[in-house]
Amino acid sequence: MAVCVAVIGKDNSPKFIKCSDEANALQFHYKVHTSIDIVEEKMNIGNKTAADVRELFLGMLYSTEEYKIFGYATNTKIKFIIILQSSNATLRDNEVRTMFRKLHAAYANAVSDPFYIPGDQIQSKAFNSAVLDIMGLHQDDKIVSKS
Repeated sequence: MAVCVAVIGKDNSPKFIKCSDEANALQFHYKVHTSIDIVEEKMNIGNKTAADVRELFLGMLYSTEEYKIFGYATNTKIKFIIILQSSNATLRDNEVRTMFRKLHAAYANAVSDPFYIPGDQIQSKAFNSAVLDIMGLHQDDKIVSKS
């Protein structure tokens, strides 16, 4: 499934980034930040019709030999980035769209919490659990570090 999921605010600041491989987290952060320019370019609605504006799924932003980076933008200009492994050729656009819909619903639930301060980092356990589910990981699969 996904190797990295990111939520980027309307001011292009990261609100949530979760990577399956913490050893390569910096590499995934770099890929997420380089994809923001492509998302901004696709979101530029200067020459789009009203039907195009309703489409939230931006499709594949770019790909490398190892990863495919997909984007999604809400009407409030919150951006979701999902990084998938290129070797996973069985995923189709509809399945990626479903991932983004689940992520969008989990985000809406997280920011609807009365204790959430708009613009802050997302620290909801329910949102984290939903992201782990999208990534194909489960809470019991997490590696507990030795203290």
